[in-house]
Amino acid sequence: MFSLLGTIIVGFIVGLLARALKPGNDKLGLIMTTLLGIGGALLARYIGVAMGWYTPEATAGWIASIVGAIVLLFLYGLVRKKV
Repeated sequence: MFSLLGTIIVGFIVGLLARALKPGNDKLGLIMTTLLGIGGALLARYIGVAMGWYTPEATAGWIASIVGAIVLLFLYGLVRKKV
């Protein structure tokens, strides 16, 4: 239970930092910001394992998670503009 709660809190913090660092106005709510942070951490971990930077048991670091979230924000912006 605490692991899930920790994931949500870390995801929210990572999502907030990514939104603060990326230029532009991204109108995301609380839940979307949290999902952005969690998705960024998952993306960073997946790429890190694929590139050999992380072992399969390791978690992504804070900076890698924020960079992953910023990448997801850019992709979200591209998709949102087309719709």
